[in-house]
Amino acid sequence: MRVTAIGLIGLLMLTGLLAPLPTSAQRPEKIPRIGVLVPGGVGSGACNRTDPLWEAFQQGLRDLGYVEGQNMRIEYRCSDFEHEQVLAMAAELVRLPVDVLVTAGPGAAAAKQATMTIPIVFAVVADSLSERLVASLARPGGNVTGQSLMGTDLAAKRMQLLAEMVPGLRHLAVLWNPARPGFASQVQEIYTASASKGLSLDVLEVRSPPEFDHAFRTMGDTGVGAAILLDDAMFHQERTRLTTLAVQRQIPAIYGHRDYAEVGGLLSYGPHFPTLFRRAAIFVDKILKGAKLEDLPVEQPTKFELVLNLNTAQALGLTVPRLLLAQADEVIE
Repeated sequence: MRVTAIGLIGLLMLTGLLAPLPTSAQRPEKIPRIGVLVPGGVGSGACNRTDPLWEAFQQGLRDLGYVEGQNMRIEYRCSDFEHEQVLAMAAELVRLPVDVLVTAGPGAAAAKQATMTIPIVFAVVADSLSERLVASLARPGGNVTGQSLMGTDLAAKRMQLLAEMVPGLRHLAVLWNPARPGFASQVQEIYTASASKGLSLDVLEVRSPPEFDHAFRTMGDTGVGAAILLDDAMFHQERTRLTTLAVQRQIPAIYGHRDYAEVGGLLSYGPHFPTLFRRAAIFVDKILKGAKLEDLPVEQPTKFELVLNLNTAQALGLTVPRLLLAQADEVIE
């Protein structure tokens, strides 16, 4: 009897010696790929996932039932602070491609430049409107959404706290990075608020770490009584150096992130950043489940914290008012 090859295969299948391949083996289920772009993460440990903020994001995913390697994958890319380098890392994630791209600070603008189709979630930016990331908070439009700081409210509050800490304050300085357009509204608010209180104001621009020494030397030489530092990724990476310079020049300063107070800064007031990064996971979850970006409005933080460093206050010869101590969420001694 003549048996063809096709007939032999059929015969083997009928006798159970050759079973059909399972459907799942033929078409393995695709799991979503999440891209994380970390500007300023080179050498900081962020790309090996030990950075506390990005760990908070991962914890947020775990809380929602995501297990890496089972129902999602994370691709990390780190860059320095140069826009072209941040853009190159964003483009690399886009080419993979990823299903959603998560970033913060200057990474948001680079991600938007790299793709107009892949959904982008910014864990936090200074001002999503002035940075032209979204059309409006309620209806972001395009492929971008996330969480944006309330810059002007924060600026006025920080000035108020400094005035309480430094009796008779007359001369104020603000230190900022003009490469971050999201901070322009905060600078303008400080201008307005300082003028209403009769304070003179110096605005000092710093675009790179080597300029910090000159900025603090200028503040010391001009008799600045206190300073507000508008925190961005570059400032944050140099926070130990900045807080040390402030003490050396005897300049009471307030910062936007608790990390500054923990390394010797006098005061910090700002949102609780781990909460923001953890909440970014909720945006990602909704997007992966099919939500449209137009249904995901930009959010603003609701939880803020004031941290005081009493050791630094003593080094600056300041007595912390009791009312300020009572308002503090944490006092470092």
